Amino acid sequence: MTGTYVVAPPANPDVDKVDSMPTDLLGREYETFPAPEPLQQHGPARVIAMCNQKGGVGKTTSSINIAGALAQYGRRVLIVDFDPQGAATVGLGVNANTVENTIYTALFDISVDPHDVVQHTAFENIDVIPANIDLSAAEVQLVTEVGREQILNSVLRKLKSEYDLIIVDCQPSLGLLTVNALAAADGVIIPVAAEFFALRGVALLMQSIEKVQSRINPALEVDGVLITMYTKTLHCEEVCQRIYEAFSEKVFHTFISRSIKLPDSTVAAAPVVVYAPEHKTSKEYREVARELIARGIVA
Repeated sequence: MTGTYVVAPPANPDVDKVDSMPTDLLGREYETFPAPEPLQQHGPARVIAMCNQKGGVGKTTSSINIAGALAQYGRRVLIVDFDPQGAATVGLGVNANTVENTIYTALFDISVDPHDVVQHTAFENIDVIPANIDLSAAEVQLVTEVGREQILNSVLRKLKSEYDLIIVDCQPSLGLLTVNALAAADGVIIPVAAEFFALRGVALLMQSIEKVQSRINPALEVDGVLITMYTKTLHCEEVCQRIYEAFSEKVFHTFISRSIKLPDSTVAAAPVVVYAPEHKTSKEYREVARELIARGIVA
C-alpha cells in the first residue's frame, strides 16, 4: 500500500458481529456491543499501557489495531512507542530514523515540548510518538534520574487534553521503561497468546503491576486481558479456560484469531482495519474497541 489513507467507518457497524467466538467456552453468552455515538468533544485521555514482558504475543499489533478501530469510531488516539525496536512506529508508516525527535528526546530533554515529538500519521485520528534504537539507552540513564518512575507521566500529562486515549506500547521486559509506563497509566491491557508459555509471563507481569499499585500508582487498574493468536484447538481452549479462571470478566469477550492478514498489514504499514476492513480480524478488533467504549474505559 502506498499513498495516504484515512480511516474509513465500518461498512455496517450494527451487524459487525464476529462469528464463532468461543465465549460459550468461558461460560458467557456471546455479547455484541453497539456502535458508539460520536463524541461531542475530545479528551482528557485515558492512558493505557499495552503490556506483557513476553514477546510475540501481539502487543504492538493490538496497540495499532485497537487504535485503528477506535479511530474509525471518531476517537483520537495517540500511540507512544515505548520499545527500542520501534515496531509501532514502523507499523504506522513513520520512519523514526528521519524524524528530529523521538520519545527518547521527550524523556531526557526538558527543553523539548512534547507536542513537538508527536508525529501525525497517514491515518485519521491516529498520532504516534516514535521510538528508535536510541531508547535502548534509557534503561541505564533512568537509574540516575530524579523522579525516574514519573518521567513519562510528566510528558503525557501535557498531551492528555487533545486525545481520547493514549496507548503506551511497552517493550517486552519489566525494566524501568515498563515501570514508567505503568506509573503513567490509568489502566493496563494485557495481550496473551493462546499458548501455555504465555501463562507464566502473565503471572510475572501481575506481580509487577501489584508492586506499582502498592508503591507508585495506586489508581492503576487492569482494564482487560486480550486473548490473541486464537485457533480452534484443544490446546487453545484449555489455555483460554485457564486465563478466564485467573481473570474472569477482565477477559475481553472477543478473542483475536491468528491470521495472515495481521503480518500482511504490518508490511503494508497500516492497521488491519484499514488494510482489510471486512476481514474477520478487523471485525474482532472493532468489537474490542466497542467493548472498551461500552465498558466506559474509553469515552
